Amino acid sequence: MAFLRPTTRVGPVAVLVAVAGFAFSSAHALAVRVQQAPTFRASTTLVTTDVVPRSANGRFVADLRAEDFSVLEDGALQTIASLALVQGRRRINLLEASAAPIEGLVIPKQSPAAAVDAGRVIAVVVDDLHFEAEFTPHVRRLIQTLVGTFLHDDDLVAMASTGPSQIDISGTYDRRLVSSAVSRIRGSGLTAAEVFQMPETSQGAADIRRRVQSAFQTAYRLVRELEQVRDKRKVVIFISSGYDFDPFAVGRQSSDRIQGGRFSDPTRFLVEQDNPYGRLPAVTADLDLLAYMRELTLAANRANASLYTVDPRGLTSVVDAGQFIDQSEWRTFLQKTQSSLRYLAEQTGGSAIVNVNDFSAEFQRIDTETSDYYLISYYSTNADTTRRVRTLDIGVRRPGVLVVSRSAYSVASPEPPPDQAQGR
Repeated sequence: MAFLRPTTRVGPVAVLVAVAGFAFSSAHALAVRVQQAPTFRASTTLVTTDVVPRSANGRFVADLRAEDFSVLEDGALQTIASLALVQGRRRINLLEASAAPIEGLVIPKQSPAAAVDAGRVIAVVVDDLHFEAEFTPHVRRLIQTLVGTFLHDDDLVAMASTGPSQIDISGTYDRRLVSSAVSRIRGSGLTAAEVFQMPETSQGAADIRRRVQSAFQTAYRLVRELEQVRDKRKVVIFISSGYDFDPFAVGRQSSDRIQGGRFSDPTRFLVEQDNPYGRLPAVTADLDLLAYMRELTLAANRANASLYTVDPRGLTSVVDAGQFIDQSEWRTFLQKTQSSLRYLAEQTGGSAIVNVNDFSAEFQRIDTETSDYYLISYYSTNADTTRRVRTLDIGVRRPGVLVVSRSAYSVASPEPPPDQAQGR
């Protein structure tokens, strides 16, 4: 026997309610699927770099075209979007950017004055924390020489000190303002005798790491501000005696009367020699210094700014006997501090002025180098957003031409999504 289901009569109101409920549930499910759908974000990186091509005899090559250059990023050939020649402080656009730029990137049109005026943006960093007081007159003369031989009327100049000189000049075209700050410069770098006498901490001998950190923070702040400047040659004149996180290591650990006895802090020998926390600053000294310098060079390359480091000590040989330093240790110290200056300059397409006394000739050379150049821009085709540092290899398809340019640049760290930024 089959069982018959009871029949139920459904009115029109119930039907409307059911249909409405079904529509609501369908819309809700669709909204959920839309919210769960992945969101793809596309970004375009416009890379701009300065290029200085020279012939075998050192002359600037001024007749190149876009097809003469090859730009490789991480080994991949890039297409040049714009090319400008700056020579004799005049700018000539050799290749204009496309009239229809990539979506999401707005490039304002240049004013007629901007196409002619090729003035530079120059940041002067006086690292008074890292040159001794006796070199104060040298640095003051050096700044005056810089104003007289390097700066021009159309150069926008900023100047800052890292220590007690208290110099902080924002962008100005008035060279007299830079000259007036010279009288405030005074060196406060540590002498070798002071390094021996001061106690050692987790920041190294005489808190050297903290001093270097303060100096690099000042330079980093100026370099980050240069990122906002477009289509200008950006130069950082960095005046310092260089860096060494573990100076005069043998002398500091000595217990004889000259190197480590009466001329050092006697409490230093109360520290357990086998305590790893007392040795770690020395063990990692060179690696830590490299990390400090690398972050500064990455920021400079991101801003397309070249560092020109200047050692105010000039031509150096032996050290005063009153510093109680063995001459071999002094030579090692010189080599390490000068190498740090060379690294900062060479990694950013600049040069280091070390072991020279004719600063006027060096500034004139830098003036020529930063006044005649090509400005190349391209849209990076590198799709790897996790790769922070990208290598650059810029060449010229003409025999006998040498190219000076930066060898890498870095992209800014990605910003967090809006929901994370708001703390949701």
